[in-house]
Amino acid sequence: MDIKNTVINLLVSLILSPIIIYIVLTIARLAGSNYEMSHGETWIIWVLMAILIRISIEKKSS
Repeated sequence: MDIKNTVINLLVSLILSPIIIYIVLTIARLAGSNYEMSHGETWIIWVLMAILIRISIEKKSS
């Protein structure tokens, strides 16, 4: 297991996660929806999205 590669993949997924979340929320707002999230909900979605991206990166590189 390469620690450097693992840390880089984790950081990439943590950086991409909020970007993707805000893109989805912006598209929803443009379609007429209004979503407001508390800090706890935002944190949970951020972590879950980061895990999903991390799994996707692993599947592509394997």
